[in-house]
Amino acid sequence: MTNEEILQTLKALIGTTYEPSIKEVISQRTGRARVVGPKDITTCEFDPQRIQIAVDQANMIKEFRFG
Repeated sequence: MTNEEILQTLKALIGTTYEPSIKEVISQRTGRARVVGPKDITTCEFDPQRIQIAVDQANMIKEFRFG
């Protein structure tokens, strides 16, 4: 699944409240093993298979990033 396809698959999650359990849902829907939440500790290495969840101040999902 390409990053564009993933964004289309996950667009319904934009604007929903982030819960750590959503990482497993995202992984199942996309086939990507590395899904990182907003407060998760990660390395700075570039990993094109990693999906990062970005949230706003109200803990609402605002976007997904890759790498």
